[in-house]
Amino acid sequence: MSILNRFFGKKEKEDLNKGLEKTRESLLGRLSRLVVGKSSVDDDFLDELEAILMSSDVGLETTNKIIQRVQQKVSTSKYINASELNEMLRGEMVALLAENNTTDVDFFALPKEVKPYVILVVGVNGVGKTTSIGKLAFQFKEAGFNVVLGAADTFRAAAVDQLKIWSERVSCHFYGKGMNADPAAVAYETVQYAIENNCDIAIIDTAGRLHTKVNLMNELSKIKRSVTKKLATAPNEVILVLDATTGQNAFEQAKHFTEATDVSGLILTKLDGTAKGGVAIGISDQFKIPIRFIGVGEGMHQLQVFRKRDYVDAIFDK
Repeated sequence: MSILNRFFGKKEKEDLNKGLEKTRESLLGRLSRLVVGKSSVDDDFLDELEAILMSSDVGLETTNKIIQRVQQKVSTSKYINASELNEMLRGEMVALLAENNTTDVDFFALPKEVKPYVILVVGVNGVGKTTSIGKLAFQFKEAGFNVVLGAADTFRAAAVDQLKIWSERVSCHFYGKGMNADPAAVAYETVQYAIENNCDIAIIDTAGRLHTKVNLMNELSKIKRSVTKKLATAPNEVILVLDATTGQNAFEQAKHFTEATDVSGLILTKLDGTAKGGVAIGISDQFKIPIRFIGVGEGMHQLQVFRKRDYVDAIFDK
């Protein structure tokens, strides 16, 4: 069975719906009020719709795209009710995600010819990066893979210790050299450890500092070169972790990291703690990077494989 289905049953759908409850209540409530007393889709209507989408952190560029598409679909003389508006926005959001490379892929169906599969995880401190790595390792273990976690965030002792605790919690391998070790060396040796211990997957935690762009680029480039030197196919993924509750700050973080390295996928955490779930649509659209996972709770399985239709449905279905 595909892990997309094995890890997305009734319980996971309930978790997703509950996790997006704040976004759904905020968005649907405001959309319902928008159409009250309106007899046409005029400039005032579109201005209010723009404000609603912006308040959900869809972002200016993406909001403008959606507004333009709504304008194209309805004439200024046509009445639109709440149900029609919801369906229109639902369709446009799913379309945008599809256009921006976010497809429902079985992330756990790894190519057999690539071993170990090396994943670099980047992101600032406090976004839930290490916790996401631990949950990801757990789900890979559930899928039958042999996993090692590499502690290349060596600027904080707590980061190394936390990753080691996660490795013990999910019963997977751990490689680390303690605080102040060279991150690139740790990354290199994690891949070496994975090869020597027949690991299918190496997930490497990197430093969570958002310092100057030049230093960030140099540091991440050095880590990437290091793992490539050990294994020509590595890294296979560079995943950026963003905290959805930070709203526009998440856009800024995405901007810095995508300029510093070739980010191939996103993890959006803490969606259950915000009414700004539109951030997933905006960031995917602005940076053309697929969303791989979303965090909708504290549980191990509440880091979910991102399924675009289910995500949008959870926002618009009461």
